[in-house]
Parts: sequence; structure tokens; C-alpha cells
Amino acid sequence: MNKSFWVYFCFYLIILTFSDFFIGAISKATHIKKQHIYAYFIIPLQFIFFYWLYAYKSLQKKKLFWLFLFLYILSFIPVELYFARLTVVYSFNYTVGSFLLMILVCLEFLKQIINDDILKFKQNKMFYINIGIMLFYVGTLPFFGLYNLIVKEPEIWNIYYLYFLLSNCLMYLLFTASFIWGKAKL
Repeated sequence: MNKSFWVYFCFYLIILTFSDFFIGAISKATHIKKQHIYAYFIIPLQFIFFYWLYAYKSLQKKKLFWLFLFLYILSFIPVELYFARLTVVYSFNYTVGSFLLMILVCLEFLKQIINDDILKFKQNKMFYINIGIMLFYVGTLPFFGLYNLIVKEPEIWNIYYLYFLLSNCLMYLLFTASFIWGKAKL
């Protein structure tokens, strides 16, 4: 892996930050609902970027990247055919995307364990990113995957929503830690 590929991670974070700050203005200017911007642009961008980062760059399995990209894009077909109304995000897309990302997280941990990179976790950028992804995307999988059921139980919904907020903050703190302590492998 070369150093320059981490520049894309910085650009990804900048794009997400700006999209979150200006989502209202973007929605108003384009007359597209915020939920649709998230469901069809921001969330797919996140999944596709992480498939690229994990499969294509870190694991260096280009075919796996293309397979996961294809499967994720296929997950939009049932949504468009069978689900009529968007409430927050489509749970089916998020479930498929998170499940595929969970596989990549496991493969990355396996790679780190096999070549002893896990022992040098303090300097390993992907270790911090992996923990952040695991806490947020994999941890919120039940929240979004079962959203229509959980929303009917306010106590459970409140607990998961709090976890969603905290794990989101922790993920970005871990991304920051990856830049501060992690060293890119050459």
C-alpha cells in the first residue's frame, strides 16, 4: 500500500463532514428530501468507500471488492420494487451493506492476526478504523435492520438511538486516532 491512498480517506471524511453540515441546503436547492439524499447518496458512498478501502486496498482482493459492490447495488432492486415509502433509511440496504462490511472487518482482523500486525496495533491505521467500523456499522445493524419493529418500542428505540449517537462519535474519534498514532505501511 502506498501512502497516497490515505489521502482518499481524508477526502472521504471531508466530503462526509460537508454533506452533514450542508444537507439542509442541498435538500432545499435540489428539492430532494434529506432522507433520499442519505439513502441514495451518502450511505451508499460510505459503504462503497469502505468496500474499496478494505477489499481493494487493505486486503488487496479486487474481485472481492467488485463482488461486494455488485451485491450491494443489487440490494436496491427489492427496495425499489417492493418498498413504497422511505421513512429513515431503507433497512434492507443498510442490512446488506453492514453485513458485507462485517465480513470485511472479520477478514481484516484475520489478516492482522495472521501476520502479527495486531501486536503492533498502536501504529496500525487499519486497527483503529476496523474498531470504529465494528462499533458503528456492525453495532447499529440491529437498529437499522429491525428499525420498523424497534420504533414501536420507545424504550428499546431510545437505547439503540443513544448507542447510535455514541458509536458514531467513537468511530470518528477512532478515525482521528488512526491519523495521530497509526502509521501507514509502505
